[in-house]
Amino acid sequence: MAAPVRPTAALDLSADVVAITQAICDVPSVSGEEGRLADLVQDALRDAAHLEVLRDGDTIVARTNLSRDRRVVIAGHLDTVPINGNVPTRFEVDGDRQVLWGRGTVDMKAGVAVQLKLARELVAPVVDVTWMWYDHEEVAADLNGLGRVLRSRPDLFAADFAILGEPTHGAVEGGCNGTLRVELRATGRRAHSARSWVGENAIHKLASALERLATYEAETVRVDGLDYREGLNAVFMHGGIAGNVIPDDAVLTLNYRFAPSRSVAEATERVRALFPEYELTVTDASEGARPGLDDPLAQEFVRAVGAEAQPKYGWTDVARFSALGVPAVNFGPGDPLLAHADDERVDCDEILACESALRDWLTGSAR
Repeated sequence: MAAPVRPTAALDLSADVVAITQAICDVPSVSGEEGRLADLVQDALRDAAHLEVLRDGDTIVARTNLSRDRRVVIAGHLDTVPINGNVPTRFEVDGDRQVLWGRGTVDMKAGVAVQLKLARELVAPVVDVTWMWYDHEEVAADLNGLGRVLRSRPDLFAADFAILGEPTHGAVEGGCNGTLRVELRATGRRAHSARSWVGENAIHKLASALERLATYEAETVRVDGLDYREGLNAVFMHGGIAGNVIPDDAVLTLNYRFAPSRSVAEATERVRALFPEYELTVTDASEGARPGLDDPLAQEFVRAVGAEAQPKYGWTDVARFSALGVPAVNFGPGDPLLAHADDERVDCDEILACESALRDWLTGSAR
C-alpha cells in the first residue's frame, strides 16, 4: 500500500523555502505523473503581475519582460525517479544539522523550491529571467519536457546564460558529461540443455565483453580547466527463454558517460572499437556540455556564489543550452551522491544558503 500523502490544496510561495520544498516533495511526481504538481505551480504564479506564465503539457514557463540588457534562463525539473517508501517527507536531526528526508529532496525539488520562491518574490531582478519547470527529465531524452518546448517555442530559450537547479552541494558545476547507451548482441544456436553440446550459448559469448568491462580503466579528461571523470559499465543483461533451453540470443546494455570534449559519434566509435566482434546498437544518446565558464556572465555568477567551479559528472539539461550556444551551469542544494537513493535527504541550511546566493545575484546585492 502506498504511503499516505499530505493533501496540498494550494502551494504557498510566501512560506519559507524549506516549507516549500517539503510541500512539493509531498506531491508525488514520478516521471509521467507531473500533472498535479504542474497545476499547483501554475496556480501559485497565476496572479503574479510581473510574470508572463505559459504552459506546455506539464512544463510551466514564467518570464519577466523588463527590457533588461541580459536574459537568464533558470530551470528545474518537476519529476522524480520512483518512490520507495520515502514519501511523505520527514525532518531528521543529523548531528547539528536539520535535514529533510524523502524522494525528490535532492533531485531536485529543493532547487525547484528556491526557484519558485524567487520567481514569485523578485519583481524587478537586474536581469530578465525566464523560469522553466519541466517534466520527464528522469527518463529517455526524447520525452524530456525541455526538448519538447524547444521544438515548439525555440524563442523561449533565447538567453545570455542559463542555470539548472540540479544538486551540487551549493557549488557551481560547469557543463556535464555526455551519456550513451548501447546494446551488444550475441547470437548462438538453441538446444535442449540436456544436450548442450549441440547448441551454442549466446549468453556465454558475452563473457569476454564482461571481462573487458571489469578491467576497463576509465579516463579522466581535462576540458577547459575542469577534470571530467568518465565511466563505462554494464547496466542490463537479457537472454534466455526457459530453464532447460540453451539461449540463442543475448543482449548486454552498456552506459558510457563520456567527457564533453567528445561528441556522441566519437563516443560511439570508442565503444565500437572496444567490442568489435559484437553487433552494436545505440539506444539512447545525449551530447555533453563544455563548462562555458569563460563567459563573463558565468564568471560573475561564480564570484557571486563564492564557490570554486567544479565539473558535473552526470548528464543534465545544461547540454541543451550549450548546444544552443548559451553558457550554462548547474547550481542547487543537495548532495549529488544522494540523488535517487532511498535515503535521499537534504540539509535545510543548504537550501537556505542557495536561496540567499541566488537572490543576491539576481538583485545585484552580491556585486
